[in-house]
Amino acid sequence: MKKFLAYFALIVAAVITLIPFAYLVCGAFKNNEDFSSLFLPIGYRADGSWYVAWSRLTTAHLHTLIFDLGLGRNLLNSVFLASVTSVSATICCAMGGYALAKYNFRGRTAVSLLVLGSLILPAALLIAPTYDLLFRLGLLDSYSGLILPAITPAFGVFLFRQASLSGVPDALLEAARIDGCGEIKIFFGIALPMVKPMIGAFLLITFLATWNNFIAPQIVLQTADKFPLSVAVAQLRGMYGQDYGLLMAGTLVSILPVVVLFMMLQREFIAGLTSGAVKG
Repeated sequence: MKKFLAYFALIVAAVITLIPFAYLVCGAFKNNEDFSSLFLPIGYRADGSWYVAWSRLTTAHLHTLIFDLGLGRNLLNSVFLASVTSVSATICCAMGGYALAKYNFRGRTAVSLLVLGSLILPAALLIAPTYDLLFRLGLLDSYSGLILPAITPAFGVFLFRQASLSGVPDALLEAARIDGCGEIKIFFGIALPMVKPMIGAFLLITFLATWNNFIAPQIVLQTADKFPLSVAVAQLRGMYGQDYGLLMAGTLVSILPVVVLFMMLQREFIAGLTSGAVKG
């Protein structure tokens, strides 16, 4: 009975969660006249019965986005920014976390405390100094100005430090050094594969954060052709009227890539979040 109630509660929660996505998908293919209908457009027969009017569904909104408004370029911009940032941040944070966990050097405790202290700083507090630094370095209106500040977040360094402490045995590293392995080979050949679940989880978290980043691109970038998808979709809103079907289609295009990525990495994501929860 308890198992049945648990599954029933999960099914109800899943249905409640999926209803907005179903409404979004239906809204992306409805014309403006049928947009007020609940999900799919409804037609009525002469006898008063109703039916789903499949013929009134349209792909005009997607055609407008891709061919008339050039949203495909913004989609490629988002793919580039999210991919480069997530891969670079994963490698850099893995290196930093591994170094803090496995190397004894002067100032290690101070650096670890600095990383922990950085976690409590609100991101909004860093907007002004980051903008000033990018201005002085001449990195405004460039992708480098978005990627470089995001490749070594303190959160990622701390995560990989913890993963390296619990998942990479010191004895294994010492055995590799005795066998003549260099430090770079030890890191990429031994340490990195042993924290693979954390790699998948952090890669997905960083990709989603970069994909959904809305404030930083508007501050750093000034050229419309360089805007990512999050900014381009927000600019679909009109000043005096709203084309809700177009907004729905733009939102659908923006979430499909991250849904596909999550489905591919969900096992690593869950394993990375739960790593270290059980010892042994």
